[in-house]
Amino acid sequence: MSALSRRNFLKFTGSAAAGVMGQALSSPVKAAMGPADKFDLVIKGGEVLDPSQSLRGKRDVGIRWGVVEAVEAEIPAARALKTIDAAGKLVTPGLIDLHCHVYPYGSAIGIPADELVQFQGTTTVVSAGDAGVNNLAALRRYIVAQSRARIYAFVHIANNGLSAFPVAELYNIDNAQMEACAMALAENPDFLIGVKVRMSENVIFKHGLEPLKRAIKACEMCGWPARMMVHIGGVETGELMSQILDLLRPGDVLTHAYSGAPNMSGVFTNIVQGGSLLPAALAAKQRGVIFDVGHGGGSFDFTVAEVAIPAGCRPDTISSDIHVFSGNSPGLPFLPNVMSKFMAMGFSLEDVVRMTTIAPAKIINRAANIGTLQVGAPGDVAIMELVEGPVSFVDTRNNKRDGKAYLKPIQTVINGVPFGRPYQSPFAVK
Repeated sequence: MSALSRRNFLKFTGSAAAGVMGQALSSPVKAAMGPADKFDLVIKGGEVLDPSQSLRGKRDVGIRWGVVEAVEAEIPAARALKTIDAAGKLVTPGLIDLHCHVYPYGSAIGIPADELVQFQGTTTVVSAGDAGVNNLAALRRYIVAQSRARIYAFVHIANNGLSAFPVAELYNIDNAQMEACAMALAENPDFLIGVKVRMSENVIFKHGLEPLKRAIKACEMCGWPARMMVHIGGVETGELMSQILDLLRPGDVLTHAYSGAPNMSGVFTNIVQGGSLLPAALAAKQRGVIFDVGHGGGSFDFTVAEVAIPAGCRPDTISSDIHVFSGNSPGLPFLPNVMSKFMAMGFSLEDVVRMTTIAPAKIINRAANIGTLQVGAPGDVAIMELVEGPVSFVDTRNNKRDGKAYLKPIQTVINGVPFGRPYQSPFAVK
């Protein structure tokens, strides 16, 4: 410490610390372990599945100082200060939920991110428009700063975010102030991913494309390549759905991509209409629009997915859209359960883990540090059990599908510190 100048020391404090330290620890100059040094935590005997490294096999994972230090066939038990027995279990990078609602007290639907960990195996979550400009600072200062789970966010184009229930946030288009939104993006590039807008008729009423146009303009004004996350489901007209798709840019996220929710007149106006995939949906997919599941309480329909996916619109990411309403719905959209539904639809275990680890990590521009078990990455690990046997799943429109297995969360480790036992002394996230 004495060799560090005050200026160099300050570089490792404040909001940039995590990024700077992550880069330092993942570089070749990180502190090497000596043969007598012990790991703070070893996860032993599990089947490690890490799509970022095309790795699947029995491995031990050694974590030291909050960082993955070794992934080896065998780490001697004597080298572990604490051990988690993962024999017979699946060990993956900590799961990343690209669409959830984790702004309790500040929005009408948020759940504390840390309360979701034991049900989801999530070490990183993305707040999908919970906050707008007016309450974004409180989300960052009072929620994100005290959560063990990492939280990033899409800021809502509506200044009030999702605080407006039961009257939706964009019935009054004056709530969508693109200059203010652009300013929030410009001031928070380390925390924000981009802008969220909900384009359902029951949210935007008769404002057509205007909310989306304002949100895209805010992304373009902010000075860095911010993404859109666009919620669909029950769009006012079929024509408007195609127009929405045509406006989306490569890298923008279409969430609730397989929604079957009708509009306010009971008409089905989503990416599958009349039993066929919209040409605009396929064109969007082909030019690089990200298709995200966003299951939620009303936004995933097996019959839509079963048309769209074979026609060329596979999901890029699986997300939960978990919130206080959807979490109590029959579809049980906790992330491992949604992953299991896609396994029942024919996706492999590797597919669903990729779509909840390295794929969303790339979308939020954090792939160098999260969504992976590479040496030097933060010690974020999800331990799950693949429970084999007949199982039935239900979507948000009461369609049922049978599967042969499901994923059950067992334990989650964030920055090398487990949730629950074994307890760390002193208890701290490194």
